[in-house]
Parts: sequence; C-alpha cells; structure tokens
Amino acid sequence: MLVNTKTLARGAAGAAGVLLSIGAALAAASANLPAHAAATELNAGDTAWLLTSTALVLMMTIPGLALFYAGMVRKKNILATAAQSFAITAVVTIAWAVLGYSLAFTNGGPTNDYIGGLDRMFLRGMVPGVSHSLATTIPESVFMTFQMTFAIITPALITGAFADRMKFSAMLAFMTLWLIAVYAPICHWVWGGGFLGSMGILDFAGGTVVHLNAGVAGLVCAIVMGPRKADTEGTMAPYNLIYALIGASLLWVGWFGFNAGSAVAANDLAGVAMMNTQVATAAAALSWMFVEWIVAKKPKVLGMLSGAVAGLVAITPAAGFVAPDGAIYIGLAAGVVCYIGATWLKGVLGYDDSLDAFGIHGIGGALGAILTGVFALSAINEAGRGLIDGNPDQVTTQAIGLAYATVYCAFVTTVILMVVKATIGLRVSEEEEMEGLDLTQHGERVH
Repeated sequence: MLVNTKTLARGAAGAAGVLLSIGAALAAASANLPAHAAATELNAGDTAWLLTSTALVLMMTIPGLALFYAGMVRKKNILATAAQSFAITAVVTIAWAVLGYSLAFTNGGPTNDYIGGLDRMFLRGMVPGVSHSLATTIPESVFMTFQMTFAIITPALITGAFADRMKFSAMLAFMTLWLIAVYAPICHWVWGGGFLGSMGILDFAGGTVVHLNAGVAGLVCAIVMGPRKADTEGTMAPYNLIYALIGASLLWVGWFGFNAGSAVAANDLAGVAMMNTQVATAAAALSWMFVEWIVAKKPKVLGMLSGAVAGLVAITPAAGFVAPDGAIYIGLAAGVVCYIGATWLKGVLGYDDSLDAFGIHGIGGALGAILTGVFALSAINEAGRGLIDGNPDQVTTQAIGLAYATVYCAFVTTVILMVVKATIGLRVSEEEEMEGLDLTQHGERVH
C-alpha cells in the first residue's frame, strides 16, 4: 500500500496552507492556463458521448430520483419530496459553478492533498479549445458539466433519509453548505489530485465520492433530526409505487451515463462499464427479491426496485475495473447485504432513515468499494489490480479510503446541521408534519 507522506507533513499547517493556496490562485493571471488545464486536440466522438452521458446523469435526479423518492412517501408529502430534488438541481448548479468545481478539480498548490484552488471560481477561464488534464479529448466545459451532474445527485440522495420532516429553507441552506464543505473536498481527495487518489483508492464512478458520502450524511441527518411522526392510523406506507417504479427505471437507464460516462471517452472501457452496470443491477434486483420472498413470503415490487438501486450503487466504484463475473458477484452480494441494512440493521439501531438512503447508498457504496478491491483486474483496467489479481493490499487501501471519507463526512455534516438548526431551524413543527409538507412548505397539494 502506498502512503502519502505529504499528507502527514502538511497536517499541522492545514489552515496556513489553505490561505497560501487562495492567495496563489487569486494572484494567477486569468490569461494563463491553470495547472489542471491544457490546450489539446479534442475528439468529436468522445465529446458526443460525454454530452449524452451528462444528459443521462441529470435525468437520474430530475425526473428519476424525484419520482423514485416521491413514490415512497405518503400522499401529503409527494410534491414536497419531488420538489427537493428539483430545487437541489438548481441550487447545486450555481454552487458548483461559483466555487464547487474549482475546489474539486483545480490544483490547490500547497494544500492540493486536501482541497483544490480558486482558478475556476465562477468558471472563469473556461474557454474553447481547453480541456482538463483528467479528460484531455473533450472540452473542459463538458467535463465540468458532467461532474456537475454528479454533484447534483449526491446531495439529492441525502433527502431520502430525512423525508417528511425537514424545512424547505433548512434543506436549501444545508445542501449548499454540504456541497462546498463535504462533497467538493472528498471529490478532490479521490478524483481531483488529493491524497486518497495518490494513496491508490479505486473509485471508477463514485462509490465513495457519491454513495458512501451521501449515505453517511443521510444517516447523520436521520439521527440528528429524529424519527418521523406517524399518522393517526400509524401508517408510513408509500402512496404511489408506480411513481417509484418509473423513477427507479429512469435511474437504471441514466446510470449508463453515470458509469459508462466515467470512462470519459467513447472506448472499450465505457463498454465494459456499461455491461457491468447492467448485469450487476439485474443480479441485485433478483437477490433482494428472492431474499424478501423467503422472509416475507411474497416478491415485493418495492424490494425489486430497491435491489436494483443497490446493485447500481455497488457496481459504481467497480464498473471500469472488474470482469462481468465479478460484476454479477457484486450485484448478488449487494441485494442481500443492502436488504439486511435496510430492514434488520435499521430496526436494531432504531434510526428512521425514511427511504433507506444509508441502507442502500451508504452500505451499498461501502460494499462496492471493498469488493472493487477484491475483483479489480489489471486486464480490464491497468490502473487497478485487486485481491484476485494478486494484490491483497488493495482491499486495505479501499477500507482506509472509506474510513477517511466516513469520519470527515459524519463530522462536518453534524457541524452543518447544528449551524442550520441554531440559525433557521431544521425541522417543521409537529402540527406541520401531521398536515403534510406539500401544504405547509409550498401551499400546494397533489389531488
């Protein structure tokens, strides 16, 4: 396992390093290309595929996740739940353009192990003919927008953990702060030149950056906010599973942009990622369905949908590193493990993760990251070699990366929640919750 010695050396001087990085970035002339950018020959085929992938990933949030989550809440909260995904799409777009992208994907100078710089604040310098060093055959504008769609869906996933009870104003404030203080740094650590990437963690399309990150934040939200209030009849049953089925189907299709698009080119690796995404998702949908069939005596529709999403989550970090048999094993494991996390574990620990954001995304993301360390093959992707390919240390590296991301996300998410709670308040009143968020937060309802 590789150890990044710079991380240890700079730890004590982190705050000073951040100031140096900011100063250096502001002093740079906008006419000069920053360290992450280059003028290169762009490829029309790669650009077309990334444009398509960007649209597919955006479709995952609106309308995919919006419908999936809205279909699983009670009728009085359907509109408010869908509106959260839509509003997050808007607010994160601006936060990413103003600051998030720069912090995640530019060179931070002395603090680059931890955070990027300010070269691309307000997307300044985003000119034609310039690419990013991580995607040299497509315009940087396309790379930025593709990564923006990842930044959008990650906080949107968190809303499933606190469905039915957070104030709309608090949600907007929390998500803006979380995008800048949690998502952007962890994204930089793994993909933008930070210490986890240097350590050798494998995360093809977001098992740690997106799913573990969102799942852990969701768990913290569920614990801090406490459980929902049941209706007078004591039910929390979903109102419209057809919405959920349509939403899950859109997620499945859109995920090809998520995973295959992360090859950042129209090439063989994109084809492998697409193939692995399909077979892992199918395997997970079936394994969840059969386990629930055995336990509950019926194959539940919601179980099949949840299993499919669990498979999508678990294959995300591995999609471009494993062979299809490994993808099937990952999917089968995800369906079973995430079923246990969403049912038994939640019941034992007593937290109210409303729509199983942690049970599916947190647990599924962690499982997928570890199994990437098991099944990664250099014959598929020379950048990754796992346990079955003679590199058992990769499993340890994956676990260390998960630990860093989990601790940081949990701590900073808690701080942000406390700040929002102390200023504008987090949760609607009990009376508003019983009446429903559609009316109390938006003055509208679904008839």
